[in-house]
Amino acid sequence: MQMTGIIIKGIGGFYYVEAADKIYECKLRGIFRKEGLTPLAGDNVKITVRVDDENTIDEILPRTSVFIRPPVANADRLIITASVLNPRTSTLIIDKMTVIAQLKGIETAVVVTKTDLGDASDLINIYKQSGFDTFSFSNSTGGEPEEIKDYLKGHISVLAGNSGVGKSTLLNFIDPTIEQKTDEISKKLGRGKHTTRTSELFKVNGGYIVDTPGFTSLDFQRDAELFSEDLQDCFKDFLPHIGKCKFSSCIHLQDKGCAIVDAVEKGIICQSRYQSYVSIFNEIKDLRKWNQ
Repeated sequence: MQMTGIIIKGIGGFYYVEAADKIYECKLRGIFRKEGLTPLAGDNVKITVRVDDENTIDEILPRTSVFIRPPVANADRLIITASVLNPRTSTLIIDKMTVIAQLKGIETAVVVTKTDLGDASDLINIYKQSGFDTFSFSNSTGGEPEEIKDYLKGHISVLAGNSGVGKSTLLNFIDPTIEQKTDEISKKLGRGKHTTRTSELFKVNGGYIVDTPGFTSLDFQRDAELFSEDLQDCFKDFLPHIGKCKFSSCIHLQDKGCAIVDAVEKGIICQSRYQSYVSIFNEIKDLRKWNQ
């Protein structure tokens, strides 16, 4: 019997596919190995379900997006967790993630965590002003978990952030059964809970959230072919000002007559966002020189 489903996890040569509200353990057909194709969590696939449980993945359907790290397909939302304190998240790290998401056409939200430990208004205001959906979350009392659940509904969302920012606490508020689901799968596979670094999808409120152990930030060299001259298009708060500079070749690095610099000076674009643009621009430029 052939069915269509979504890969929720792949490990040890086996892929776990959710189809018609059941999980099927599948192996790849040999043709995938010949063609060098690797299925990813989030892939929509066609599978053949057999009576002897020798189920196979027969086809990977076209992808809408791909992350290299974490390896996940078809994600359409990125949830960046950023903590106020212990540790305080660098806006540069947040902005690097937003750049890759923008490049891939993935909508991004910022969840400011540990609001019970310090003033979150600066971080919240920066990203609200820059056009991102922004939520606050207290690790001790919660915050806006219902609004976050609504944001996840019907989407494949990747949860990203530095170690220690409270991702696990946030996940448990969103769905208290996630840890239990992780334990159940680990027992079934005969592996410890923390022995894999593969991506895994969990069903949450009519959508999926991707549990990505060890995912902190993104690597421009591996995750995207991004050129410095295209960077301006990956800052959504820059978009209303692009094309208004005095010179068409303006790269927005304190150039004379630069509309972006003017918007920063007027407080229309946040200073931290512009500083991130300059840092990322120079990083990409240096990478290109290194790779030549």
